[in-house]
Amino acid sequence: MPKQASAQALIPHTVQLDAAKLEKQGLSLAQEAASLGQFQQYELALPRAKLASQLAPKSDRVWFLLGGLYLQTKDYNNAIASLTKAQGLNPKNAAVQFALGSVHFQQQKYQQAASFYMAGLKINPNDPEGLFDLGNAYYMLGKLPDAIAQYNKAVAQNPKFWPAINNIGLIKYEQGDTPTAVKQWQSAVTLDKQAAEPLMALAVASYTKGDKQQGITLGEQALRIDSRYADLDFLKQNLWGTRLLADTKKFVELPRIQAAIQQRDSQPDPRQ
Repeated sequence: MPKQASAQALIPHTVQLDAAKLEKQGLSLAQEAASLGQFQQYELALPRAKLASQLAPKSDRVWFLLGGLYLQTKDYNNAIASLTKAQGLNPKNAAVQFALGSVHFQQQKYQQAASFYMAGLKINPNDPEGLFDLGNAYYMLGKLPDAIAQYNKAVAQNPKFWPAINNIGLIKYEQGDTPTAVKQWQSAVTLDKQAAEPLMALAVASYTKGDKQQGITLGEQALRIDSRYADLDFLKQNLWGTRLLADTKKFVELPRIQAAIQQRDSQPDPRQ
């Protein structure tokens, strides 16, 4: 009789993972995700950033990137979770605090947003964008003098930071101080000839105060740059106030402005 063969137990080999190599791969994936995010290809960027956070879980930069991508796609809960993870890994990263402020700002939680912006400014008190963001939070809270103070601080740090100059104009226009608002928008346009927002605001203000031909010319110029500035919902998102929106509504209904909108919308969007 043949001898019965004894089965040998199959012991699987344990895969030895190189943690340093995995982290390096994770950081490389994060770089890819960041590049894709710059081109607004979030569907491609997010899976890479998620995998990067698994491969390099101790990198606050990776969690910050992932949180930023979630913020761009308006997935606020995951944005907060990822940014909070980054905050825990590096409490001294002001950019994380500012990003958490932006999440809350977009959710219209302006007081919480202001708290995060202030936390970021404690770490980096001279950050122009952080100062600007805090100014926006104060603006939405109705703290207009505080908002203007923050905008002025932002400009003091970066004299070419036209969005802060522009937003002072927005406040002044709502307060009925059209001459000062116009000066602010003129200064903003001087700093950046392609800044459609102050150009459009200037167009509306000019037309409303009686300079009709100049207003229409400026409006056509602004809409050639970016036709979104004829969209009242878009303007409201950019903190345009009730008075300016009402005047803009009348302005964009003008036949020449309607023609400019249609002409611009029929052309390919260079931002795509």
